[in-house]
Amino acid sequence: MATTTAPAPSTLGARPGRARRAPGHSSLVAALPWLAPALLLILGVVLYPAGYMVYTSFRRFNRIGVERGSAGLDNYKQALDYPGVDIGRVFLNTFIWVAVVTVVSIVISLFLAQFLNKQFRGRKLVRLAVVVPWAASVVMTTSIFFYGLNPDYGIINRFLVDIGILDAPYGFTKSAVPAFCTAMVVAVFVSLPFTTYTILSGLQGVPDDVIEAAYMDGASAWQRYTKVILPMLRPAISIATLIMIINVFNSLPILQILVEAPGYDADITTTLIFKYKTVLGPGVASALSVVNFLVVMTVIAVYLAVLRPTKDR
Repeated sequence: MATTTAPAPSTLGARPGRARRAPGHSSLVAALPWLAPALLLILGVVLYPAGYMVYTSFRRFNRIGVERGSAGLDNYKQALDYPGVDIGRVFLNTFIWVAVVTVVSIVISLFLAQFLNKQFRGRKLVRLAVVVPWAASVVMTTSIFFYGLNPDYGIINRFLVDIGILDAPYGFTKSAVPAFCTAMVVAVFVSLPFTTYTILSGLQGVPDDVIEAAYMDGASAWQRYTKVILPMLRPAISIATLIMIINVFNSLPILQILVEAPGYDADITTTLIFKYKTVLGPGVASALSVVNFLVVMTVIAVYLAVLRPTKDR
């Protein structure tokens, strides 16, 4: 009895001499029309401005912004060694600004989120009230603090005197250190809605039966929070921290509005970039922007490498 052997499935329909395409190639081509708008958006809004910023940092401009050829590394030298600017203090201010605003916002938000996650009458209104500083413009919120802290007519200054904290109205925004500290308080205030709601969303993902099991095992309220709830909040806290680092690092309007002190002692890199653009032109400002970008990327890389927020534990 004769037997026949069926051809292998992989060779069916294949033409001799033509290489078979990779399985993912056709799917990538098919998805390209849907990916194209996002790719164009990334190219036009992210990559092109970033590339032009790097290009500008090596160009020389006159006082009215007309390009005058290559500047080599002169813009970088001027950005890091401009007379009157203590660039070391500016970077120290930047790190203090980012660390304090981020850490304080996260810690306060842990308490706020825990409170907002409980059942009580009027919870929706309280949650809505927490969103208000986020919904309002940062410029408007900062302006309210600026006028409220005015030593001549500010209602916040007057209130601090009336309750005995101050003996007389104080110029919080008139000198560098008090203005810088005041700006950090305002930055925490406007950041709380984002961090609180991010952590609150993580809290609502914690299963009730896990908490009840810990309770039945005799865990105290503190042990349930630190040993059960807090580890499960790790992804939400990691995302909130990462976004806060990037956002606070590049924050401009709060310091720009609040600080009335002359000089550069209350500056961070972002406010100094703004001043360089006005005084020295776009070339030097772009050079400091490139340095600032590299510093931000380094901080994020260290954060991801040390804490590994995306690693499952």
